[in-house]
Parts: sequence; C-alpha cells; structure tokens
Amino acid sequence: MPVSERQLEAFADTHAWRIPFDTSPRYLAGPGDGRHVTHGLAAAGWIRTSDPLSPEIVLTSPDRRYRLQFDPQSATSAWWRLWAEPTDGTSWYAEFGELVPAEILAGLTDALIGPPPSEQPNPFRSLGWAGWVIEAQNSAVSLDGMCHVELRTNRVNGSAPHWHIETAEPLAGRLGAQIWHASFDEHTPAHLVEAFVTALASPAPLQRGMYQRTAHHSAVQKPSHPPTRQQALDAHTTRLDALRTQARAARRRQQPATTTAPAPPTSTSSALRR
Repeated sequence: MPVSERQLEAFADTHAWRIPFDTSPRYLAGPGDGRHVTHGLAAAGWIRTSDPLSPEIVLTSPDRRYRLQFDPQSATSAWWRLWAEPTDGTSWYAEFGELVPAEILAGLTDALIGPPPSEQPNPFRSLGWAGWVIEAQNSAVSLDGMCHVELRTNRVNGSAPHWHIETAEPLAGRLGAQIWHASFDEHTPAHLVEAFVTALASPAPLQRGMYQRTAHHSAVQKPSHPPTRQQALDAHTTRLDALRTQARAARRRQQPATTTAPAPPTSTSSALRR
C-alpha cells in the first residue's frame, strides 16, 4: 500500500503551516502525528486490513506475520497494539498508551522493517549513554524522575522477564499518576525494545505545533524555525524512500535460493532427433 501523492500532500500541508516548537523531553511531547508510523509501514508494503471508514486502523505486513492496530476509541489505556504471529513457535505482543509520541513508536516500527543489528542489543546501555540513571540491573530512570524503564520478572508464575516503560507524575520515592505506558511481552525481540528506548532517550527535541497537545505541562517548548512546505515534504519522502528500500532488501533476503532446471525438449526438437 504505497503512500499516495494526495496523502503526502496532506502531510506536508499539516506540518508546513503550523507554528513549530522544539519540545523536550521527548517523552512528554505528546502523541504528535501518527502518520510517522502509518506512512512508514505503508511505504514498506503493509496494507490496511480494517474498515476504511472506521477510526480504527489495522495495518498488516506483506507476509501476514505482523499486525499493528491503532484504536482511538479503545476502552483501555492502550491505543496502539502490535502483534507478531508465530513462525518458529513463538509469538509476541506489545502495547502503547495514548500519549506515546509517534516518533518514538516509529523508532520501533522502523527497526521492525530493517534487519536485526549484528551486535547484542542492550536497552540499558542506550539509556546509560543518554545520561539516564541506571538504578539497578533491571531499571533506569530519566533525570527528572518522570520516565522509568524496567525489566520486570513475575515471581508468581515464573514467566520470563518482560519490559515495561512508564511515564508518570513525579512523586517523592515513587511513581504518581500514569501519563502513558509501553509494555512488551517476554518474547519481544530485544533489538526492537532497544530501538524504542533509544528513540525515547534521545536528547533531540520533537517538533510540535502551537496549541498541539503535549503529554504534561512541564514539557519545555522553544520556538523553532518553521520548514517550508517543500522541506516538510522532502524530509518525509526521504524517510519513506529509505524504509521502502530496506523492506525490499529484507524480502529479497527472505526469499529461498532457486536453481533453474534445464528446459525439457520441445516437440519439434524431439521430432528432429527421431
């Protein structure tokens, strides 16, 4: 499902005419534009398998292995859900709250399209490099105390550790009211968690328009230089082109090697030999 010219034009119009502000920390920037996620997956060949007239969006990967749901009418705190169907007997699931910034979620979906890294993933290493406080071997917290990353172990049922990320109101010594969350079950590939965490902890601000919703009143906003319409369009299409190329390369790697068998003799050649 390629992104159409009309959809690209609409994206450019949205971002070219807003008065932009650099917003940080990025985990408080608010949801932003979900098309950072949906356009990226569409460029990689994912198709919409939900009712086109419904506010719910379900995108399915070309091999039918992955499915992403965005449901703004969800009765739970999770508006984004990602499923992986089993291929080697293992499936996994992840969910994300309403106020998760789309650019952070796109860090994960972009990594889902590309090949896994060659080195062993370590989400806590990425957080340490970004200056977060590593509280123990299984948890880290942002410097303002509002975002926590934890590798949880359920001691009751003995399940494998799973990742939980939560942004919440700061309270002395504990978490306050939840702002948004992200949860990954125990089978989620670690390199996808690391991609999400790396995007989460990046010091680069996210751009939000004037009056656009942020996740918390303590988010810091500074006026930013507005892009021209063409600059907004070029930046978006460059990213989509890169994702399209990655997806094609990944599909080529997954195709089994084939050998060409010699063609059987035609009836004419058989008659000549007789």
